[in-house]
Amino acid sequence: MKIYKTKDIRNIALIGGAKSGKTTMGESMLFESKLINRRGTVEDHNTVSDYREIELEKQHSVHSTLMHALYNDTKINIIDTPGFSDFVGETIAALNVSDTALFMINGQSGVEATTETAWRQTEDQNSPVVFSINQLDHHGAGFDDTVRSLKDYFGEKVTVVQYPANSGEGFDTIIDLMLMKQLKFKDGGGEPEVSDIPDSEKDKADELHLILIENAAEGGDELMEKYFENDTLTIEEMRKGVELGLISRSIFPVLCSSAKFGIGTTRILDFITRSCPPPQDMPARVTEDGKEYKCNASDPTAAFIFKTSIEQHLGEVSYFKLYGGELKEGQDVLNTRTGNKERISQMFVLNGKNREKIERVVAGDIAVTIKLKDAHTSDSLMDIKNGSKGFKALHIPNPLHIIAIKTENSTDDEKMGAVLNEMHRTDPTIEVRFSRELKQMLVKTQGEIQINTIKWYLNQLYNINVDFFAPKVPYRETITKTANADYRHKKQSGGSGQFGEVYLRIQPYFEGYKDPTDIPVRKTEEHDLPWGGKLVFKTCVVGGAIDARFMPAIMKGLMERMNEGPLTGSYARDIIVYVYDGKMHPVDSNEISFKLAGRNAFSQAFKTAGPKIMEPIYDVTVWVPEDMMGSVMTDLQGRRAIIMGMDSEGKNQVIKAKVPLAEMHKYITSLSSITSGRGRFSMEFDAYQQVPSDVQNKLLKEYEESQEEED
Repeated sequence: MKIYKTKDIRNIALIGGAKSGKTTMGESMLFESKLINRRGTVEDHNTVSDYREIELEKQHSVHSTLMHALYNDTKINIIDTPGFSDFVGETIAALNVSDTALFMINGQSGVEATTETAWRQTEDQNSPVVFSINQLDHHGAGFDDTVRSLKDYFGEKVTVVQYPANSGEGFDTIIDLMLMKQLKFKDGGGEPEVSDIPDSEKDKADELHLILIENAAEGGDELMEKYFENDTLTIEEMRKGVELGLISRSIFPVLCSSAKFGIGTTRILDFITRSCPPPQDMPARVTEDGKEYKCNASDPTAAFIFKTSIEQHLGEVSYFKLYGGELKEGQDVLNTRTGNKERISQMFVLNGKNREKIERVVAGDIAVTIKLKDAHTSDSLMDIKNGSKGFKALHIPNPLHIIAIKTENSTDDEKMGAVLNEMHRTDPTIEVRFSRELKQMLVKTQGEIQINTIKWYLNQLYNINVDFFAPKVPYRETITKTANADYRHKKQSGGSGQFGEVYLRIQPYFEGYKDPTDIPVRKTEEHDLPWGGKLVFKTCVVGGAIDARFMPAIMKGLMERMNEGPLTGSYARDIIVYVYDGKMHPVDSNEISFKLAGRNAFSQAFKTAGPKIMEPIYDVTVWVPEDMMGSVMTDLQGRRAIIMGMDSEGKNQVIKAKVPLAEMHKYITSLSSITSGRGRFSMEFDAYQQVPSDVQNKLLKEYEESQEEED
């Protein structure tokens, strides 16, 4: 394949809500650039982008797909992303390496919940955005209403560059305000027939053309001066103004299309090549140590891996964008995460599952390589002699949906673990870990669609049947008052026996606590517990009642009980233990005896020291449309939430609350249902607080029943 210079490359992310036509637009672009000879459809299961088995079955994108089109002697790298917000990690990765987001809008439904989600990602990434209002061939399409909703949600910098002359069934004609021409497309697309704008559209076109010129002129001071001097801009000046405005996010051009029939596609390709920024014009990408890369072929080699996939016949595939220099087959580069060399064996450019070998990649381009030894998503591959640190990793959002997973057949446990870890490598928003505390395998995702996708892969591709459960809550146990207890462990079975007797007192730990006056403390050990809180162990034995060599064994027994609290088996915390007396036997006393004696004495004291169960409380922030506030508030209050405050942000109201983790299971599903997908939330751990007495009684009963079942 021809090697394109940096200035002749464009990197585009196809983003937007579900069913907005992203995959269809990608297909149309490839068809119009003659890289495929037939335009496939999602319904016929034959598009270049949605080629994976799950996507063919579900009829929507699950993974992002790298493709490329060729137009105006320019290579356009296209990353088609999924529309559902559960797969937001794919959108984040695509926007991270793209220079423009082609934002598809369903002309029938305008701004949808998934549109808002995708827009927030462009804000986070500071991405240039070009809108394409699609599906204008549908009888329910409303271009003007859609533009109004775009401006309402995203501001007045939304600027019409094209509008349909005849939207609805039979749509084939576009008024182009940059060219100031009418474009009439043949059935099936292709290059349009160009003619003058008819008189019936002239006034509207002139009015919108003036707005476009004014907004383009704001792209730079020099352009503004030219506009003031001449009251207009040339087409080249307009294109430059749009490019500069895209980079600064001071203009959001609106194009129109029917990707299904190829209407408007060639003009979109032309717009991308002439008005969207090439890689070297974008802001520099900065390494962790402050070195800037502006996609210059004369810089040292610097590549960023933004995606990893597992492909049949290829194995692990690393998708990268080159920010500096050139990358060649056989070249050694440094993985800055591992500090090890990686050799580039083969490189390819992709169109979905179809690949074409390439021997050299130039700064600004996107390609894939295979057979790297230890390279992950977010790794940087740098020139070995350069000594620069890597680029910042992708920002992965916190998981919003946590569920426990278990195989139906325990012999599949190891296989399931390997598959889940592989899924995490290909999609970092999927987090997997086994909780020793909860004794559950936890899967953390962005939502239920992602969970269903995981289940599909396990069932269909790996023949692993699994069940999902609500995850247990990591409660904590503690005490609220002082209590004494003693325990004698005595066991005789011929020969030497076991004997140990321990007297101890426990009291709550808090900053500024005071030791009792009736027990002299001889030694204090403070232990910061791995799960939070403290265990303070005080040796108070006098007169040799217990030999000092048995104190570590008593401490071990206490720690075992702290690890599995007496009330519900949860971790215990914030307790001071005073061992003040006991008895030994000259022959039968040993470490195991005192470990068991200490453990059982602690359990007895714990149950009479005003024991309390503590639950994790999270700071929850909910963004919700104003007209849905009441329903969301009612739902939160039903989850034992304490409302901490309310504010407004754009078109949304913001609710801040403290909510027990136990009440947050499947909240993302409930919020989506209440708000028709427009609500969103974030949650962050705050602190542990005592559970209400009715909740504690319920938990104690459940634990008691579970123990009886195990017995």
